[in-house]
Amino acid sequence: MSEVINHECGIAMIRLLKPLEYYQLKYGSWMYGLNKLYILMEKQRNRGQDGAGVVSLKLGRKPGKQYIFRSRSNSSTSINDVFQDIYSNYEKVRQKNPSLLEDPSYAGEHLPFAGNIYLGHLRYETFGENSIDYVHPVMRENNWKSRNLVLSGNFNLTNVDELFSKLIDLGQHPKEYTDTVTVLEKMGYFLDEENQFLYHKYKKEGVPTNKISALIEENLNLVNILRDSSRDWDGGYVIAGILGHGDVFVNRDPWGIRPAYYYADEEFVVSASERPVIQTVMNVSSAQIKELKPGHALIVTREGGVSEEEVRTPEKRSSCSFERIYFSRGSDENIYRERKKLGELLTPAIIRTIDNDFKNTVFSYVPNTAESAFLGMVKGVEDHMIKQKTKEIIEGGENLSEKEIGEIIGRRPRIESIAVKDVKLRTFITREKGRNDLVGHVYDITYGTIEPGVDNLVIIDDSIVRGTTLKQSILRILGRLEPRRIIVVSSSPQIRYPDCYGIDMTKLSDFVAFRAAIALLKETGRGNVINEVYIKSKEQQNLPKDQIVNYVKELYRPFTNEQISEKISRLLKPSDMNIEVDIIFQSVENLRLACPNDPGDWYFTGNYPTPGGNKVVNTSFINFIESRDARSY
Repeated sequence: MSEVINHECGIAMIRLLKPLEYYQLKYGSWMYGLNKLYILMEKQRNRGQDGAGVVSLKLGRKPGKQYIFRSRSNSSTSINDVFQDIYSNYEKVRQKNPSLLEDPSYAGEHLPFAGNIYLGHLRYETFGENSIDYVHPVMRENNWKSRNLVLSGNFNLTNVDELFSKLIDLGQHPKEYTDTVTVLEKMGYFLDEENQFLYHKYKKEGVPTNKISALIEENLNLVNILRDSSRDWDGGYVIAGILGHGDVFVNRDPWGIRPAYYYADEEFVVSASERPVIQTVMNVSSAQIKELKPGHALIVTREGGVSEEEVRTPEKRSSCSFERIYFSRGSDENIYRERKKLGELLTPAIIRTIDNDFKNTVFSYVPNTAESAFLGMVKGVEDHMIKQKTKEIIEGGENLSEKEIGEIIGRRPRIESIAVKDVKLRTFITREKGRNDLVGHVYDITYGTIEPGVDNLVIIDDSIVRGTTLKQSILRILGRLEPRRIIVVSSSPQIRYPDCYGIDMTKLSDFVAFRAAIALLKETGRGNVINEVYIKSKEQQNLPKDQIVNYVKELYRPFTNEQISEKISRLLKPSDMNIEVDIIFQSVENLRLACPNDPGDWYFTGNYPTPGGNKVVNTSFINFIESRDARSY
């Protein structure tokens, strides 16, 4: 994606199932778990660059001893800052007495973060300030171990208003109006309820007060707490947490919108947002890593028991297809294969656009994340050319000379490295004119790769959302090569609808596909459709979320995908550019062919998996018509 879109956060959890001495003997360091956590987080840096945090918990600590430790940062080097903070404690010990740092017993007793459980988080800011208070893990502290709660997550809930009101009805006074605080307090409430129920139960049975805490920790029903807490959650979520006495969980939404994977053996349990991260860091095969099932929770008890429990009834699977197109690491074997397939399936549309003129067409990609789709596109072009060459040789038969056959066989796609990202755009230039000039220099081009006025230039991108970078930067830069025609290919379909499950795409006016549809309605004398959709949306504004219909779909209905793509091409072509520009988008049907196991395509179809999705798109359209620059949930 050539544009910057903030998206899902990342989680990393490690539960060591052996004493620290075990890792010292086998792996040469009691820091084995901590070091692995660092790599897990670094490998998921793509999932969050606005903040990072780590919590460690020591099991079996006596009263009066700190057992939960936390470090967080919201700087641009947050992962590095967090682990420098952690390791600085050990450096002081090393300078005084190096042998103590090699002693796991000493470390477990005296050193912070020398724990049995680690929970890490990487944050991408979607809403709210980039304040340290918003950086996970977040904590709810209590003198009773079993009432302490640590949470970190990759989530967005669409019904925070409803959940917030329920907290107030329960008598609480939440300190913030955010989904993070709402989730923390909702779960904290039911954690307190479970503790209180067990306390009264054992008190009634005559158990001495000083023995009750241990019984509560032993018999706390974490599944019930998760079930009661999440009953009303509408959205996509993976929420990981630690209870103060040592139970650990990772809970996934019933639709499987947000991703979660885990690996367990006799030494440790590891969970992360992406499979190849676990595969690489723990050096295990993909077959050994499990995907956490929708509606289920991975639970590791304080005794080390591992299970996957159903928390909510799984709904129709709607795992996010954007994870496959762009957000997740392309090193996953399935994602890599799917992205190549997305590029390959675009071949027929590309061939039609260039009118089968491979001699005068150069193929490339921008940015680097589009490389897998580019390889698939090249494969599709090569396969087509092989069929062409085979047919030509068969039809030519004995009339073809050896030289002519060699020329036919030697034809291949012209592939060049055209655009290279040169600098990362910073926001220190605030004036629009200055910022636009800076955007124009984000990419460098390779001169001499195009025959001016003769060659077509085909560039593939992961997706086109706003089109701002394309119009202000990429097309202008590519135009310096003076191709006859620029064809931009998106491996994703047209993004038409807002997201409400973790990606920072909530305003309809941001989407170039939406702007194209509105412009076409006005140009073709169908402006009344816009008003009709507004009236319908306004009429249902105060209905319960499960009664709201996505009428925004009606804005696109009068036009074919090709008509909207053509309009997008006109909208994004710089007004002073004389070069012809075409933009080709993936079809939804091809997306489903390439990514059959991840059908969450609401960005493209408006088919939201949860009722809150329709409420969000309804609000977003009303905000657009009423010129309100506000979040839609």
